[in-house]
Order: sequence, then C-alpha cells, then structure tokens
Amino acid sequence: MSKTVEEKLLKIPVVNLLVKFGKSIKVPGLEGMSLYDVIEMYIIGILKGALTSRAGAIAFSFFMAIFPFLLFMLNLLPFLPIDANEFMAVINNVVPPKTADFVDAIVEDIISHQREGLLFSTLGLAMFLMANGVNAIFSGFEYSYHVKHTRNIFSQYLYSFGVGILLAFMLLFTITILAYVEVYVIQYLSELAAKTTGINVEEGDVVGIKIAQYVFFILMIYIGTAILYYFGTKEGRKAKFFSSGALLTTILVLLTTYLFGIYVKDFAQYNKLYGSIGTLLILMLYIWLNSIILLLGFELNASLNRLRTLHLKE
Repeated sequence: MSKTVEEKLLKIPVVNLLVKFGKSIKVPGLEGMSLYDVIEMYIIGILKGALTSRAGAIAFSFFMAIFPFLLFMLNLLPFLPIDANEFMAVINNVVPPKTADFVDAIVEDIISHQREGLLFSTLGLAMFLMANGVNAIFSGFEYSYHVKHTRNIFSQYLYSFGVGILLAFMLLFTITILAYVEVYVIQYLSELAAKTTGINVEEGDVVGIKIAQYVFFILMIYIGTAILYYFGTKEGRKAKFFSSGALLTTILVLLTTYLFGIYVKDFAQYNKLYGSIGTLLILMLYIWLNSIILLLGFELNASLNRLRTLHLKE
C-alpha cells in the first residue's frame, strides 16, 4: 500500500481514527488484508482509471446495439410463446420512464411493416453490434489501473462474441419467462381464484408472483454481471464467479434505476427542452450511468485481485 498516503491521512484529526479503525478490520478471503487496504486500492483504481471516458465508450457501443437487437427480437416473436403486446409490457417495465412511448412507436412501425427475410439479416447485425458492445466493456476493463495482463485483439473479440451470444440468450430467456408469468401464470391464478372463491383478483393483487418476478430479474442481472467480470480479463478468471463486484453492481443498478426514474418523472424537463430527442438523451444517460456502475463493480474485483497478488508476492 502507499505509505505516503497513509502517513498523510494519519496526521488529519478524525480521519486518522477512521484509518486505524479500517486497518483493524480484516476482510475475509484476503489473507489478512484490512478494510482500509481494500478501500485505498479501490479509490486509487477509480481516480487513475479514467472511469467516465471508459463508460462513455461502453454506453455508445451498447446504444448502437439496442435497436438492431430489438428488431431481431420482434422478428423472432412468432417462434416464441408470447406476442408483441406481452413483449412490450416487459420492455416497458425495464426501460426508464418517458422512453416507453418512443420504444412503442418503433415497435409499432416494425410490426406494421413486416420485411421478408429480415430475421437473418437482423440476427447478423445484432450479433455483430452485441459483440462490439461486449468488446467495449472488456476493453474498458483492461484499461483499469489494476489490470496488468491483456489479451490480443483476436482473442479479445472471440471472447466478446461468445459472451455476447450467451448474454443475448440470457436476455431472451429472461424476457420470455417474465412475459409468460405476466400473462399466463397470473391470469390462470386470477381465474382460479374467481372460480373457487368468487373473488375477482386483479393482476396487481398477486403479490407473491410479482415478488418472484422481481427476484428472478435481479438474479439474471447478477449472473449477467458476474459473467462479464469473470470472462472480461485474463485476471478475472482467477477470482470467484460470484463476486463482490457483481453484487455491488446489482445493488447499484437497482438503486440507480429507482432514483433515475424519480428524477426523470418528477424533475427532468428533457422532453420540454428537446422534444422527441429528449427521449434519446434520457436513454443515453441511463445507459451511461449503468456503464459507470459496471466499471465501479469491476474496479472492486480488480482491487481485491490486486491485493491478493501483492500479498502473495510479499
């Protein structure tokens, strides 16, 4: 650890007490490393890692991939046990407030103007842009201050392509399950309650199923994040698959989504200032914030890996 930084902090009143308290707490799994060591390494990684620039590159790549993937999903709907309305109901629950109308308009245009042979062409474009998006994430990981070993460009893109396909299938699986539960399971339970008890149960009253949906969605976020961290760099596979960074990212994504929804709904005036372009700005800002969160979680994992490496060398 940086002795110079530690010595300066120990000279500051109150802060020195926090430093001593942090050094007295040993983090499990780090062979005696303290909480102070973890926090110091984490902050150094954030300050020296050009976080916002890396997040901007990731956000742009994923914004480019969203609509081709959405187009592919809509052309795939005839082969899935859900229809367009069910699909859009799930999408509207995920996207930020005030962007649902914009997405709905795109979906309606795609549905009303079916293009022959579009499935395979959109599949190719969606896979290419998805691989680019994942590659941008992995490149963002490799620019971390704590990452010392990188892959060559061919190996990097191969990993990106494989992980991109895996995440695409996970997303497809998640949307299908959520839509199926939303339409068929809840509807079945409502009809069953009406027949057996004579009580008309609304969809919003089936609390247990709704909670199960949210838990499943959160679990998918956590697993998807863990996959990115595990395969993102050479050093990532030295850590555990279910990591502290993935947990931190999942919690921050949920918290940010909730607070961002309140901000957009009650305070932001993007649509009044920019018209329909405001919807794109909201979507871009939301993706950028989550890109920063993704990098913050990775920096935590990278800091922990770096601490383990330094401890083994000592």
